[in-house]
Amino acid sequence: MRRHLIAAIAAIAFAPAAALAQTCPAPIPAAELVKPGTLVMSTNPTLPPLQFVNAQGQLQGMRIELGNEIAKRLCLTPEYVRIEFSAMIPGLAARRWDMINTGIFFTEERARMMQMIRYENNAVAISAARGNPLNIRSQDDLAGKTIGVELGGFEERTLRGISQQLVAAGKPAINIRTFDNFAVAFQALRAGQVQGVTSIDAVAAEYDQRGDFPRVLHGLNPAPAALAFRSRPLAEQVSWALQQMLADGSLDALFNKYGVGIADRSFAIVGPQ
Repeated sequence: MRRHLIAAIAAIAFAPAAALAQTCPAPIPAAELVKPGTLVMSTNPTLPPLQFVNAQGQLQGMRIELGNEIAKRLCLTPEYVRIEFSAMIPGLAARRWDMINTGIFFTEERARMMQMIRYENNAVAISAARGNPLNIRSQDDLAGKTIGVELGGFEERTLRGISQQLVAAGKPAINIRTFDNFAVAFQALRAGQVQGVTSIDAVAAEYDQRGDFPRVLHGLNPAPAALAFRSRPLAEQVSWALQQMLADGSLDALFNKYGVGIADRSFAIVGPQ
């Protein structure tokens, strides 16, 4: 009887460890991480509802929930560094964080510099001042307007491309004002310092639904958003975690909650070998 009792206690004691071994992949070598046992992620929390800071100062949003779940499935502790987008790629190369988790748009140029996993469909949008007083309805209506955008991102590149097209058609260029982040750009729109803001569809839709700024153009220059890494072994583990989330339905549930589409269900890694 005593022997059976000891065996039962041992089975209970080791059950959590066995379950953990079944849910986590092989340990990620410490050399592949900025801090052992921790997944350090950079984020720019100025994009509600995808990544933002709530009234209590806590990080919230779809991408934060996604990062937390990835870390959990890799048996790592999530840690976030709040930083402007323009510093993210240099910071990744300098090993200040393990993963860029800010919905960075995928481009072939970026994929030559770092490992990228395309995971989220996105596109660029234009928000106007409340009531759309300038009646912006098309890209042609942006000619000669002062439009704000975050510095250094895909959104700025898209806006400059639209401006070049307008000039080629004999129309005035867009007066592009860059800001450190989207929050400051939208503050400038509220203050009347710009006549519109270029952001991404989900963010422009959120401001529109709040009644703050109408989303007057959307679906511009569609491209997948990605997670980005310096370490390919870490990227492989994150790809595994995303595949597990897809298989158990939790990834679709998370994306559906925020009205976001999955870009690439294979979660293939694209980057330098």
